[in-house]
Amino acid sequence: MENLKFAFFFTLVWLIISLLPTSLSIGIKVQQDKDEPYVGVNIGTDVSNLLSPADLIAFLQLQKITHVRLYDADAGILKALAKTKIRVIVSVPNNQLLAIGSSNVTAATWIGRNVAAYYPETLITAVAVGDEVLTTVPSSVPMLMPAIESLYSALVAANLHNQIKISTPNAASIVLDPFPPSQAFFNQSLSSVISQLLQFCSRTQSPLMMNLYPYYVFMENKGVVPLDNSLFKPLTPSKEMVDPNTLLHYTNVLDAMIDSVYFSMKNLNVTDVVVLVTETGWPSKGDSKEPYATIDNADTYNSNLIKHIFDRSGTPLHPEITSNVYIYELFNEDLRSSPVSEANWGLFYGNSTAVYLLHVSGSGTFLANDTTNQTYCIAMDGIDTKTLQAALDWACGPGRANCSEIQPGESCYQPNNVKNHASYAFDSYYQKEGNSPGSCDFKGAAMITTTDPSHGGCVFPGSKKPSNNRTSQVVNSTEVSSAGTMRLIGFHGTGLSVFSTGLYLLSGSSFWLFCYSFVP
Repeated sequence: MENLKFAFFFTLVWLIISLLPTSLSIGIKVQQDKDEPYVGVNIGTDVSNLLSPADLIAFLQLQKITHVRLYDADAGILKALAKTKIRVIVSVPNNQLLAIGSSNVTAATWIGRNVAAYYPETLITAVAVGDEVLTTVPSSVPMLMPAIESLYSALVAANLHNQIKISTPNAASIVLDPFPPSQAFFNQSLSSVISQLLQFCSRTQSPLMMNLYPYYVFMENKGVVPLDNSLFKPLTPSKEMVDPNTLLHYTNVLDAMIDSVYFSMKNLNVTDVVVLVTETGWPSKGDSKEPYATIDNADTYNSNLIKHIFDRSGTPLHPEITSNVYIYELFNEDLRSSPVSEANWGLFYGNSTAVYLLHVSGSGTFLANDTTNQTYCIAMDGIDTKTLQAALDWACGPGRANCSEIQPGESCYQPNNVKNHASYAFDSYYQKEGNSPGSCDFKGAAMITTTDPSHGGCVFPGSKKPSNNRTSQVVNSTEVSSAGTMRLIGFHGTGLSVFSTGLYLLSGSSFWLFCYSFVP
């Protein structure tokens, strides 16, 4: 009987040990929150004709977006978010750090006016203090930790410190030599303030906020980092990235970037702080120097990102921890200046129509624009008639769209103008091509929408059965009206650490090294 008890005890202990996360042996001491991981969105406001706060919140609810990050503490938006269950990160702009870091009274006033005044009706979850301060505003670095500590003291005084976390978003470039992840370390010139920040995060159980963009990694390391690895595309084992020191296999760049941060923290003996990805995304349009900023790539990256997070698979180093992420961004910020990509990171245009169709079926109800059978391609507002006419002629001619319904006397001829006829032709081509995002572009003259453009007796191809969308080559002629638009676009700076290219051999022999050597 004693032997039986001992055997039972030994078996129980073995089972408990075997169920512990293997990465505990690597040192991280925290476990992910019991809540499901989430994907949020950043809301920039450099948008012409931005939705009103009430319309914006209604749109967020329609899209089933549950987490947002603001770049300030907009009173109208915070008020409109009340009682919606949408969780929000508010931000202290960089230009306010000096005042807040210099005065506890100013910090307390900021918390009172921008946090305590709205919580708990508005579910504020965190305060982001500045944005990429360490790498973009060196003059404010001395004030960063004083500002964070002062704001935290104000939260404590308001008894909100357990509900609302404080941190600061950092650029990827604070991590040097990030690939392979096991050799990564923080920029030593910033080590003092980073150490203070990590100690604060550990003490207050706050996350380390990181802005991580595989797009920039790929663009700065073309020929070294394959596009498929950057876009979360399925890989054969021979194309997986292998860290030669840990032999961990990486199937995508974002996981490698996250793990490089964890290894950097471990080098400073910090093992109980989680990474929160406050920005990541992919631009849908760029200039001639940005050929990979396309609708197809943006769609692929963000769709696969969402699936990856909701799969809750963690990273190779920490499979037990799935980082929450915020997509950059909700709307195209058309008021930003060059390069072109800076105005084209959004999932939606400012008028709330989709830039492209996210393919996230099976990943819950997040982002309700995943209506695969209910999307249409229409002419974009503000495009000049000459451009629209050329696109319309191509669609009805070489594009083999069915343009019979927009001929005189047919159901979609009225209203007889270029934009209306172009929208019908664009949608016919888009539906014929299987709703592929790349088939709704027409040199920037078209956009995808989830709103049915059918009107009166005119039924658009996307609302017809496939058998009704016959192919017909008809060159269209319409009455022309004048239209024009001017867009101002801007740069969203993000630091980037480039690859180290020196490690090609392991123990004197060839090896499939992380990001350095790939089997074609």
